[in-house]
Amino acid sequence: MNDLNNKTYWLIGASEGLGRELAKRLDRDGATLILSARNADRLNSLAAELRNARSLPLDVTDNVAVTQAGKDVGAIDGVIYNVGTYEPMRTTKWDTRAILKMVDVNFAGAIRALGCVIPQFTKNGKGDITLIGSLAGYHGLPASIGYGASKSAMISLAETMRHDLKNTGIVVRVVNPGFIKTRLTKKNEFKMPMLMSAEQAALHVHKAMKSNRFRTDFPAPFSWLIRLLPYLPDILIYRGK
Repeated sequence: MNDLNNKTYWLIGASEGLGRELAKRLDRDGATLILSARNADRLNSLAAELRNARSLPLDVTDNVAVTQAGKDVGAIDGVIYNVGTYEPMRTTKWDTRAILKMVDVNFAGAIRALGCVIPQFTKNGKGDITLIGSLAGYHGLPASIGYGASKSAMISLAETMRHDLKNTGIVVRVVNPGFIKTRLTKKNEFKMPMLMSAEQAALHVHKAMKSNRFRTDFPAPFSWLIRLLPYLPDILIYRGK
């Protein structure tokens, strides 16, 4: 069991939804939090609600800003990358700018942030890394150009890091939620299976962080169905197309 009390976490993507609710849970555990996101006002309002937190506004697509933020956070015990953006998009409605933004925020931003903390963790022989992926990263899905690929890359990154950091004292985990009720999923025009609140999703992430389990997918049984798709023959998945 991972004790979160008296540990310092850099929570990137803390201003809204899952990140905001997770910050509240970590605060109740006695963790010290450095809260990052683009919206400084929302970060400051959250920090004011918590016992031991400070805000560090950040645009994860800005190389210089992320490098400086990495210096400003100082010594930390763990990092949580929860930043994400989403635009439902079919291939027939291709928008290169929107796709690249999703890739930059959802995946490349994590690369920038991890580049700031991995050297510290490897030097100290300890550290805790939580990457928030998505069930959408397990299989190509309709109207998921950009988003699905970026989350698939995040899962692959976590899996590679899991191999490379074995026996280093650094814990790596990837948490893959299904549909969470946020301002982003409001863009969807279809019925979302097992849609959950940000509070419910934060509970799953919180539980995952208290364990050393590498992978957490939720909600069940929706996550089981998504994980099953790669094993089905293409003729079943793409029939009539």
